[in-house]
Amino acid sequence: MKVIIIDDEPLARNIIKEYLQSFTQAQVVAECGDGFEGTKAIAQHQPDLIFLDVQMPKINGFEMLELIDNPPPVIFTTAFDEYAVKAFEARAIDYLLKPFGKERFDKAFSKFLEQKNKISSSFAEEIAPPESQNRVVVKKGQNIIVVPVHKIHYFEAFDDYVKIYTAEGFYLKKKTMAFFEKVLDTTQFVRVHRSYLLNLQELTRIEPMEKDNHQALLKSGTKIPLSQSGYAKLKNTLGI
Repeated sequence: MKVIIIDDEPLARNIIKEYLQSFTQAQVVAECGDGFEGTKAIAQHQPDLIFLDVQMPKINGFEMLELIDNPPPVIFTTAFDEYAVKAFEARAIDYLLKPFGKERFDKAFSKFLEQKNKISSSFAEEIAPPESQNRVVVKKGQNIIVVPVHKIHYFEAFDDYVKIYTAEGFYLKKKTMAFFEKVLDTTQFVRVHRSYLLNLQELTRIEPMEKDNHQALLKSGTKIPLSQSGYAKLKNTLGI
């Protein structure tokens, strides 16, 4: 049974390895100090289980899981209890609050063994990482890119993905428009159409079109169609 430990604290990784010695069927195939290393190790080893810290440098544990198409079962290990609800909503096996002892660890691992054949490998798609209001983590080729939300011009629905447009081009993220509408600051981002979510900082003017339709003109020159409800929502947000 292949296990990967992803935690930026060497001591925390050593404790997990020590506790795992009681479970002879478990083999630690990789240790990672951040989420970037974690995504590579998961792709390489295809583990049966990962132990994952939440707060790590570069990207956090939730953001790392978003970058993996079929995440393995996960037991979160963290010193912060405020992420517990998100972890269980994300179908985590368990949530170990640091510092945890051997008895609590054994309970979590035994829970994994009991559920092993029933576990769904899909990470809950609509769980918002703690930093979702401030940044979006995306993959482009082999690169992982952290995009500050203030640099995003607009979002566009694209099949099962969302296109995230910036001055550098666009990135694809396997999320829904409803997800971003829910987590982003509604005073900055407005859903102006079923397929478009607009950053108000990029808006230059609203232009009338035929048959009482309207479109938004952005600083980049891009024109975004406005639905009737989106037009009303945009006007309300702008106070006009």
